[in-house]
Amino acid sequence: MRIVLGVAGGIAAYKAAHIIRRLRELDHSVKVVPTANALKFIGAPTLEALSGQTVTTDVFDEIDTVNHVRIGQEAELIIIAPATADLIAKIAAGRADDLLTASVLTTTAEVVVAPAMHTEMWLNPATVANIATLRSRGVHVLDPAVGRLTGPDSGPGRLPEPEEIVDFALSVKDGTAGDSAAASTDPSGDLSGRRIVISAGGTREALDPVRFLGNRSSGKQGIALAKAAHAAGAAVELVAANIDTGLLTGLPAGITMTPVESTLELQSAMHSAQVWADAIIMAAAVADYRPAEATESKMKKSGDDGLTLRLVQNPDILRGLVDERSRQTSLRHQIIVGFAAETGDVATAALDYARAKFERKGVDLLVFNDVSGDRAFGHDETMVQIISSDRGEIVVGEEFHGSKDHVSQKVIAAVSDQFTHVESTT
Repeated sequence: MRIVLGVAGGIAAYKAAHIIRRLRELDHSVKVVPTANALKFIGAPTLEALSGQTVTTDVFDEIDTVNHVRIGQEAELIIIAPATADLIAKIAAGRADDLLTASVLTTTAEVVVAPAMHTEMWLNPATVANIATLRSRGVHVLDPAVGRLTGPDSGPGRLPEPEEIVDFALSVKDGTAGDSAAASTDPSGDLSGRRIVISAGGTREALDPVRFLGNRSSGKQGIALAKAAHAAGAAVELVAANIDTGLLTGLPAGITMTPVESTLELQSAMHSAQVWADAIIMAAAVADYRPAEATESKMKKSGDDGLTLRLVQNPDILRGLVDERSRQTSLRHQIIVGFAAETGDVATAALDYARAKFERKGVDLLVFNDVSGDRAFGHDETMVQIISSDRGEIVVGEEFHGSKDHVSQKVIAAVSDQFTHVESTT
């Protein structure tokens, strides 16, 4: 496929190199058309070496081939990543004062725009209006990710990862994408005014001052959910169970965080937060058992004998939250979302275990992912199905593959839809 990659003049222009490489690996032809300012961030030799084609910015370059018309006419797909606020404004206004904007104006191909800018620019009414204009004309806009920006600030405005941009753009071409892969993170906020509590990470049960029983959860999914809910306008409290501090560096300042260690600490924090929450998302991986006793000093080896541990069952936090909701009239409209990381066995499929958990827990939504063969924990990509009910019948959504950021946006959109459903039936 003949793809034109437009690159605007922002610090995220360096990611264009990864986008080109990925597209070339998939056997697509890539013509890079940067703006003049883009070349201040990434050099033309780099873009030419990776794409295998000449790079120019001016409509008067190679004028014998009428580039300013030909490139747009021959393109089968145009991707602009990053797209700055300035470039978006030009495209919305129909400007054609350089090779990139002229190519966009002449093309009949699908156009995908991946904005990248500071949060204040993304939320500015001018940018919001320009994005709405592009979408109304059929341009596919991939909303920016939430995270660390150029300086010390964080928020919506970060360029999505190259793999996500490529996946979205190619899904646009084959007709499987909507207007935006991240529509739920519209700056106006599908969850504006809502209060969301999200648990993340994995609980640890102490054996002694040094050792603990734990699990493989990294906390990536819960962090992504918190960012997506915040970007959608919600007030977010993150109850964080043993998350690597590196994952917390891009957490928006508006998200409050309560750190916990064990399952009992997580239970206490979640019940304390439940009283003010409009929705609870239990994404933490909770230990089913804990040691009956934890020693005050480090356990020592004793000859060649093995070690026998006596474990006791932990409380079912998710079921407890559902039960508390049923007891409190003030919580009757609260949405509760559970997660089911399941593996199948010779007798039962992983999805069947998830369906049984949905019925047993009494939640409104259950996000199921099959973690057989270490397919979810710690990785950036995942696959989920959202289980819900309709008139008493269990409904299993289609499989959804993508990055954990992308999956989180899907989950937050489902929560927003659930609010609409609950309020329309009461």
